[in-house]
Amino acid sequence: MREKGSSSSKISTLIVDDDPLIRRIHKVLLTKVGLETQVVENGKEAVDLYRSGASFDLILMDLEMPIMDGPKATKELRAMGVQSMIVGVTARDLEVEKQMFMASGLDDCYVKPLTTDMVTALVEKLKKGN
Repeated sequence: MREKGSSSSKISTLIVDDDPLIRRIHKVLLTKVGLETQVVENGKEAVDLYRSGASFDLILMDLEMPIMDGPKATKELRAMGVQSMIVGVTARDLEVEKQMFMASGLDDCYVKPLTTDMVTALVEKLKKGN
């Protein structure tokens, strides 16, 4: 997590997923490539973190979660002015669902679990954007 205005050189990532196994896999994968990670279990927790002043370079957002799902959380974060890269992750590979999720304000969308190649590509996109 990065406080607003912080200039840490490490890329900070928020993993938003209700599946404990996926959270663990993604945390290990992201840490392995040198990213700082924090995990939450649903979209409401992600929105609440931002409301409390937290900021992340990258958000990995699950599609389906209890309390607040990925599309609703993404829309709310974008409405709050969040400029972070938000990447959707879903267990379903249906194009219509990906398009619906993308329309909520995502920068990209992948089928989970992520792989090292996917994470490396995301890091390269982030570095080019900064």
